[in-house]
Amino acid sequence: MKRRTTIGLLAVLAGGLLAGASALAFGGPPARHGVMKRFVSATIDDALDQAKVTSAQRAVIYGARDRALAAVEQHWQTRGTGMEEALRLFEADQIDPSQVTALRQAKEEEHRRLANTIEQAIVEVHDTLTPAQRKVVADYVRAHHRRHVN
Repeated sequence: MKRRTTIGLLAVLAGGLLAGASALAFGGPPARHGVMKRFVSATIDDALDQAKVTSAQRAVIYGARDRALAAVEQHWQTRGTGMEEALRLFEADQIDPSQVTALRQAKEEEHRRLANTIEQAIVEVHDTLTPAQRKVVADYVRAHHRRHVN
């Protein structure tokens, strides 16, 4: 498979997952999360329909999608944690650099876990599709999401 096709496939899957992730992680009220999940699912379904995936392949891909979206939703639910701690550190007469570092490292680890889950989902989808199907999905991305592919 050509490198550009691989990048295109990753872009569509990452684009769909990240669009949902962004909406869930940084979006407004939880009611919008359902809308974004449906939007992401519809976009993925459209690409999979074009690639003529089997029901077995679709089940694997849906599992990967669901795990990624669940991780994003969990991130959204806990995204405000640490704010009170950060404000407490800020209000102190002296800022303790080690506590600031610990707070930052905890958030970085949270983001790393989320990124790893999304990356794992993308790899799983890649491994599930045939080279011809990956090409169809990459072409779908090129046709519908030109701004995401250079």
